[in-house]
Amino acid sequence: MSTIVSNEYWVKKGNADLFVYRKRLEENVNGGRPILFLIHGSSLSALPSFDLHIPGHDDYSMMDHFAKLGFDVWTMDHDGYGRSSRTESNSDIACAIDDLNAAMLLVAKETGRSSGAFFGQSGGALRAAAFAQARPDVVDRLVLDGFVWTGKGSPTLEKRRERLAEWRGSNRRKIDRAFFQTIFNRDHPAFAEPLVAEAWADYELALDDTFPTGTYLDMSANLPIVDPAKILCPVQIIRGEFDGIATDDDLIEFFRRLPNKEKQFCLMAGQAHVGPQAMNRHRFLHVMDSFLTMPERRDSLRPKH
Repeated sequence: MSTIVSNEYWVKKGNADLFVYRKRLEENVNGGRPILFLIHGSSLSALPSFDLHIPGHDDYSMMDHFAKLGFDVWTMDHDGYGRSSRTESNSDIACAIDDLNAAMLLVAKETGRSSGAFFGQSGGALRAAAFAQARPDVVDRLVLDGFVWTGKGSPTLEKRRERLAEWRGSNRRKIDRAFFQTIFNRDHPAFAEPLVAEAWADYELALDDTFPTGTYLDMSANLPIVDPAKILCPVQIIRGEFDGIATDDDLIEFFRRLPNKEKQFCLMAGQAHVGPQAMNRHRFLHVMDSFLTMPERRDSLRPKH
């Protein structure tokens, strides 16, 4: 079995130091493998989101999963999260585009590749979609998990809007240990993994007991942020059957307006808001694998790159 190797990096964005992390197979250390960039959500930083390791369990790391498939897997802590700097920014969606631009300069330097596939989860899905809109030259494929477009009919966002004055009044919001359990059980407790939420809490609370408010504010007051007509790459939307962040109608209309006909809408039974870290994560990763490793078309009408 090939060994998975990792690297830690730091990139500058103005006065902020941003933490960037990378994993790939040892045999691929000299590059040449496809890039996959994973973008974390509103209430978790990069490593507990995508490189979680729990004693006695070996299948929580998305980074390891895709590294074993041959991808060169990257992630980062956005401004104000995890190991990155705490600045005056509320780390909204616009800020994330700047973060990703800085990170992709590093990716290009280290790999010789200037584009790749991008995955975003929850608030990270908004970040990923906005980046694909802003930088179509960089995003080859896009996977969105827990995405929301207009927010119309969303029970989660209706509840979140009750605290809109709070999101507007401060750049950071307080969290506690119990908060991490709600990420799993707010939509349906049947698919929760309590030990994962405890591991999340251990990691995050050792660093800080607050998160930025920017994506909460954007989702509560500023939707829609993304225009589907301006996302040109192939897109996969993965939606759990119990996910209050958006309605089926909201996402299906977004999907309908995507111009690239190579697109997938996966409505998954046995999933709530969190897919890759929940009980049925193996099913989630299966559908994502199939999209990212789709064979190239052979017909004469295929797009010319």
